[in-house]
Order: sequence, then structure tokens, then C-alpha cells
Amino acid sequence: MAKPTGFLEFTRALPGKTAVEQRLKHYDEFVERYSEAKLNEQSARCMNCGVPFCHNGCPLGNVIPEFNDAVYRKNWLEAYEILTSTNNFPEFTGRICPAPCESACVLGINQPPVAIEEIEKHIIEIAFDKGFVKPRIPNVRTGKKIAVVGSGPAGMAAAAQLNYAGHTVTVYERDDAPGGLLRYGIPDFKLEKSVVERRIKLLEEEGITFKCNSHIGVNVSINELLREYQAIVLACGSTKPRDLEIPGRELDGVHFAMQFLKQQNKRNAGRDPLANATIESNIFSKDLLATGKNVVVIGGGDTGSDCVGTSNRQEAKSIFQFELMPMPPEKRTAYMPWPSYPMTLKTSTSHEEGVQRQWAIATKAFIGDGKGKLKALSIVDLEWKITEDGRPAHFVEIPGSERQIPCELALLAMGFVHPEHTGLIQELGVELDNRGNVQATEKDYQTSIQKIFAAGDVRRGQSLVVWAISEGREAARKVDEFLMGSSMLESKDHNTVLATM
Repeated sequence: MAKPTGFLEFTRALPGKTAVEQRLKHYDEFVERYSEAKLNEQSARCMNCGVPFCHNGCPLGNVIPEFNDAVYRKNWLEAYEILTSTNNFPEFTGRICPAPCESACVLGINQPPVAIEEIEKHIIEIAFDKGFVKPRIPNVRTGKKIAVVGSGPAGMAAAAQLNYAGHTVTVYERDDAPGGLLRYGIPDFKLEKSVVERRIKLLEEEGITFKCNSHIGVNVSINELLREYQAIVLACGSTKPRDLEIPGRELDGVHFAMQFLKQQNKRNAGRDPLANATIESNIFSKDLLATGKNVVVIGGGDTGSDCVGTSNRQEAKSIFQFELMPMPPEKRTAYMPWPSYPMTLKTSTSHEEGVQRQWAIATKAFIGDGKGKLKALSIVDLEWKITEDGRPAHFVEIPGSERQIPCELALLAMGFVHPEHTGLIQELGVELDNRGNVQATEKDYQTSIQKIFAAGDVRRGQSLVVWAISEGREAARKVDEFLMGSSMLESKDHNTVLATM
């Protein structure tokens, strides 16, 4: 245990942030680092519980009390080795994970939980600073070739693990640079792309090949992959956005949130935001900018929050964010007890920068100006009927509450329904589950085609980055077993260690 009285002496404290008026002038990360003393205090709060529920809260099974103890003792190499024994990319999860481990922290029963996510980020950044992070190149190659389709967190995790096992791995990415969601889905102010580039470079040094502008089923033959590789891992995400089919949906000014976010990330990288239109179904047929416009973000999740932060940086005239559900409570209720993940009110840094949030709102129609452009939304207030256990059951519209508000840019941020079926998935003919995801169980991550596996959102549906990394790691183990008969890759369910390292 780091310090037996630490949780009594220190309270939770997060690092400082650049002032709002300053950070709105750029797209860089703005969260500062702890001082050495503050980092020591925050790690000292960990109680090294007899039953560490944080392990169960983390989809990766991170060994949290042990790395907190190492941080407290300033043994940075030990902390790094413990953290990366379960997590390939702590520099990502330390920035953009909603930290379910913290929701399960035992200290959180009656105090603010340990700042696990920030400590995790500090461990990996200090490890990079000190030169601990080096390419892990396998001693022996198996001669087996594996294709990974998709270079997001699931694909990268699967590729890294399979490469550690000695296989030759090629990652196919349809966009112009690897990273998937991490590169073009997450704004730079939450995850600077230099962080992604740093990891990609390391994976390439370890022997992984990335092939970009490679859209399987469009400009790369599916049969070519089936012939050339002994196994294929589908890690192409859940990218079919949930639409809002109401009157006026066709108007110029109604767009999916990811189109808007991706364009800005491309601008920040100095790339053409309108590139790859033919490959990506005309996603970039026109510039999407919030500058000087009344913006309404429809959807209250992280993607919606990212649209708010981006719209503020583009100097929107006004920003509203609508959520269909009622406003959640600020603290746990009897219906969301510890250590479950609580559905409480989340206020992001983007919300702090300026937005009018409204709950229990339904959009009835998009209103045009007579020339094909969006000028307003027709909205209505909702009354939710609550079940006995406190959950919203169904809603009714409140009579007389329907009204119009000005809007020239409406961003649909209502999540994703399943992976895109056209092309790769349809041509492969793999079985789908009842939600439209690729059918593959956690038992073996194997699809209906023996040599094809699936991991991440393409299999489980829209989820968290930390779950994507976990799925990529677990699927890699099953691929290794399929090819070699057994595997020594690490698993969150087995205390096994990679023998080749």
C-alpha cells in the first residue's frame, strides 16, 4: 500500500487547465500535468483494497493498486511495466476513457475516487520522457501472415499483440492515415495527433505494416486477402450513424457529427478536408463550418460534446445541445449503486467552454428557407414517464410546447447503429447478429468463416476505446491459438505472459 493514511490526508485533485478564453484560440490539448508532489499525493490515496473493484471496472483488467504504489514510490519503470502488461495504449485511455475503473473505486463509496485515469496518463508520458518505451520486436517469426482490417484502437491492439507473438501483420486502413477513430473521430484538443503518430511509428518499428487508402471491397480485392493471409481480423468499427428521418432531413445544413469532426481534424493536420469523397460516399462533398451560425447538436453523448468544443473554436454564433432523455441526476441514486457505472450528469470541458444544454427535447422537423438551406428547427418538450425503479420508460409530447428556433447547422450525434454492410461485410457473407453487428462470440471471436475474426465495435457495437483495446487483445489471443494450437499472449482472464519477450 502506497501510504496507509493517504486517503485520509489528501482529497481528489485534477490537473489544471488552460483558461477557456485561451484554449478556444487553438485545437491543442490544454490539460496540464501534475507537479511531482501532486502526483505523489494522488497515488497515495489508493488504499490497495483487499478486493480491488477497480480491476473489474476496467475492461482491460488493469492492475491499478500496484501501479499506484509504484508511482508513490517513484519507481517509474515498474509502474510502466505493470500498466503496459494489460494496456497497449495507456496514452489513449489516459486521455479519452470515461474511466469506469474510477466508478468502481472502493474509495468512491464515501469520498471522491482515486484519479486513476490521470495517474495512468502520467505513467506513460513519464515513461516516454525517460526512454522506457522502446519497440518490442519478437525474437522469432512464425511465418504466419495476418491481415487486420481497420487501424483504430481495436485493430492496433490486435496487430500489436499478434506481432508480439511473432506473426507478420499488415493493417489495412481506408483513410489516408492510420488511427481510425483516434485520428479523425476524436478532436485534437482531447487527443493531439502527435500522440497517435508516436504510437504508430513505434508499431511500425516493431514490424507492423500499415497500408492506407486501402478500402477492402472497393480498391483492394477481398479475394486477395483471403488468398494471401492465414487469418483476417475485422476491426473496422461501427460506422453507420443513427439518422433522424424527419421532414427536412435533405436540407443543406443537416449533417452527421462525424462528418463535421473529421473535416476539422483533417484541416488541423494540413490535409484536404474534402479528400476521399469517392471512397467515403461523398462524406466530404462540401466544407462544414460552424462559423457565424446558430448550431444545434442533437445528441448528448461524447460525440455531441466534441461538436460543441469544435463549434466554439470555429466561432459559432450560438450553440445548443439537445438530448431526448431527461436530465440525469448529478449524483448516484438508489437505482445506480456502487460499483456499477452511474448514469449521472457529465459536464465535459467542451460544455465548460459555452453551450446551452437542454434535455427532454424532440426535434420534429428541419425548416428550410425556400432555397434548400436549413434556417430553423421545429422542436417540442417531452414529459417522461418513470418506472418504479427510477428509469425513464416512455415519453409524451407536452401540448403547446412546440416551437421553432433558428439553426443553420444541425449536427446529428445520436450514435452508431452497426458497421457498414456495403462492400466488405456483404461480400464476405459473414453472419450478423440481430443488431447488425458481425456475429462472433467472446469465446473465440471467430466469425462464421473459420479464418476470419472480429473485434471491437464491429462485433460488440458502439462502445468505448478501452473496450476496443480489450477486444483487440482478446481476439489476437484467439487468432494465435487458431494458428498455433496454443498461445502465450497475455489475457485478462489468464495470468499468462508472452514467452517471446
